[in-house]
Amino acid sequence: MAKLRSIGVFCGSRLGERETYADAAEAVGRAIARAGCRLVYGGGDVGLMGIAASTAAAAGGSVHGIIPGFLIAREGHLEGVDIKIVETMSERKSLLIAESDAYIILPGGTGTLEEVFDVISRQQLGLQDKPIVFLNTDGFWSPFMDLICHTVNEGFTPQSLADHVELIDDADTAISRIVTQLDAQQTTEAGTADKAD
Repeated sequence: MAKLRSIGVFCGSRLGERETYADAAEAVGRAIARAGCRLVYGGGDVGLMGIAASTAAAAGGSVHGIIPGFLIAREGHLEGVDIKIVETMSERKSLLIAESDAYIILPGGTGTLEEVFDVISRQQLGLQDKPIVFLNTDGFWSPFMDLICHTVNEGFTPQSLADHVELIDDADTAISRIVTQLDAQQTTEAGTADKAD
């Protein structure tokens, strides 16, 4: 039996200025639960991350939160879900990345951008090969894609990094794309293991 796949959700600890961002977070939470995947996130009960996680949990999905102890007073944490309390922000980010088989990126601020650059840099360096999808709600990530393309065009970034940045407008399509990619990877890995035997 295949293991429960885990999808890391990177997004804001604030709600942002548009209601569509919260709607997108809800849609992602429902889609992850419906796909039978585990939602891995920053552990708090605030902003878009709280909405995505609580929606997944309410839909019967598995949720795993990772939060530094000092942030609990500020961000809270969801009751009734698996929460791991760590010491530092760096430990939180490292575990979020390690515990996830794929990533979906929702609108967010500097913390989200830090996580994004970490995962795509790991892809570029060949340290991991995991699906990364940006939920481009109301074109939020279009300027980011423009920046990535600019660094490619100016010779500072290989095209392969830009190839890892996929913008999708719809939550169900985004999660479906991730699950399809994970299934394909699992099939490839199984075939490789069979040949080794």
